[in-house]
Amino acid sequence: MENVALVVGARGVIGTNLVEHLASLPDWQVIGLSRRGGVDVPGRVRHVAVDLLDPDDTRTQLSKLSDVTHVFYVAYQDRPTWAELVAPNLAMLVNVVDAIEPVAHGLRHVSLMQGYKVYGAHLGPFKTPAREDDPPHLPPEFNVDQQRFLEERQQGKAWTWSALRPSVVGGAALGNPMNLAVAIAVYASISKELGVPLRFPGKPGAYDALLEVTDAGLLAKATVWAATSPAAANQAFNITNGDLFRWSELWPRLAAWFGLEAAPPLQMSLQDVMADKEPLWKQMQAAHGLATTSFAEVSSWPFADFVFGWDYDFFADSSKSRRAGFHEYVETEQMFYDIFAELRRQRIIP
Repeated sequence: MENVALVVGARGVIGTNLVEHLASLPDWQVIGLSRRGGVDVPGRVRHVAVDLLDPDDTRTQLSKLSDVTHVFYVAYQDRPTWAELVAPNLAMLVNVVDAIEPVAHGLRHVSLMQGYKVYGAHLGPFKTPAREDDPPHLPPEFNVDQQRFLEERQQGKAWTWSALRPSVVGGAALGNPMNLAVAIAVYASISKELGVPLRFPGKPGAYDALLEVTDAGLLAKATVWAATSPAAANQAFNITNGDLFRWSELWPRLAAWFGLEAAPPLQMSLQDVMADKEPLWKQMQAAHGLATTSFAEVSSWPFADFVFGWDYDFFADSSKSRRAGFHEYVETEQMFYDIFAELRRQRIIP
């Protein structure tokens, strides 16, 4: 039986890799939803432009998608405060389910992408390793509200749900406000262009904290596994690369990949120090024959500042997914090298 995936948020770093992974599998057709739409791949992937905050537009655009069997919800809209994130991000999920459930009579699964905000990781030091059954924290938290909505909607239905909880996701997709690997690559490229060493810019304690990340390709495999495995139905899973690291050990190696020395850390806001670098970026593109990506497309500076500010341990226990049957693993250091190499192959960085 062929599966038809509806990837909601198909143009982000998670969605892009998920679409590519699904399209590589023999028994999947893929429909990507995003505000911008995308380029169709005949016979494999088609894109639909939709405003998910508009219930009427969502209903109209999804009204003909009666063959959808799996919804993969990876959409996200950023807002200035944690409280402001709740209304739009919950509304988009509700609008999608309200629109697709009445028309897709063969719907089998709804997959929800979450993160460590469920554990309060964004608020400050939290219990590590975080586990899926840890007690909740005081709201607001849209991830929790989204999962509660799915749990309640699924009651008595034929379809199941799953929730994936990755750490910081690593991938090469551009134009995403939360892409740490791209931010590091651009920061290193600019440092090299200016003839300065690569300094860790975060809080002093963050250099030695114990961390983990999640490769976008591994996350895509885990997402499809959870959506198709009976052992994963109606559950949440932490999904990580499987190893831990400290910036103090990894940072000099990342610097060396770019041919740079790693000088002692110096706390600084990348958002501030990169504010005047757009002219330099354009000069670099001309000098090195790079692709004409805008500086905004490769700038995830607020997110990088956020991650580099974690002066506390940041990791979860991902053994539940292994016990349920998912055994993929990615070495984090090699993940960064692979992303940097892909950015260089695409002529995004010199």
